[in-house]
Amino acid sequence: MAKTSAIQRNLKRIKLEKKFAKKRMALKKIIKNKKLDLSERFAAQLKLNKLPKNSAKIRIRNRCEITGRSHGVYRKLRISRIALREMASSGKIPGMIKSSW
Repeated sequence: MAKTSAIQRNLKRIKLEKKFAKKRMALKKIIKNKKLDLSERFAAQLKLNKLPKNSAKIRIRNRCEITGRSHGVYRKLRISRIALREMASSGKIPGMIKSSW
């Protein structure tokens, strides 16, 4: 089980990302527009820098929904490989059985 503080920190980042997503996208659009004046683009860059760092999507870590583990997480299932194997062995996932040879 991951530290509770790490899980909470990641949840905070997810919340911040949702809050500032539209604002970030608008500022990035201004920054990338080559037709605008350089001073306008620079002002947009400064505004973007003033936003919280944790509101960036890149800061969000994929974590297991069950254990909070950050490594070996299947994106589609949002479960770590270990939790997936335990659930498969206990028969909680239909159609999945433990492999052995």
